[in-house]
Amino acid sequence: MLPFPITLHPGESPYRQVVYAATKAIVSGELAAGSAFPSVRELSQALKINPNTAQKVIAELVRDGLLEVRPGIGTVVTSGRRASAGERRALLSGEVEQLLVEARRLGLERKDVLNAVDARWTELFGRDRDGGR
Repeated sequence: MLPFPITLHPGESPYRQVVYAATKAIVSGELAAGSAFPSVRELSQALKINPNTAQKVIAELVRDGLLEVRPGIGTVVTSGRRASAGERRALLSGEVEQLLVEARRLGLERKDVLNAVDARWTELFGRDRDGGR
């Protein structure tokens, strides 16, 4: 059993889907610092993915500073280094562009997208100290 929810969708990269689901679980606090993360074998068996894909997932999460491998203990969620504002913006730029193109294709206006993002943010993380803005 995996410590984070994921349903793999056909036609999409399993690698990208697992990285996203694990990242979401870590940044939302669903997986706390120090929590055990599945091994390559556990991940590949639970999701029925190639062990090489599972290894790539873990390697990316380690590179991103979300996981660390502790000899004799296993892979655990880190408290993580804080990325710079520029690094955080760079990580989001591709996803934001996809969101905006899809919103435009659906005929949505800017306010619709902003309202949807705000509502989802609140649903996932609660309100910010400044009221969500």
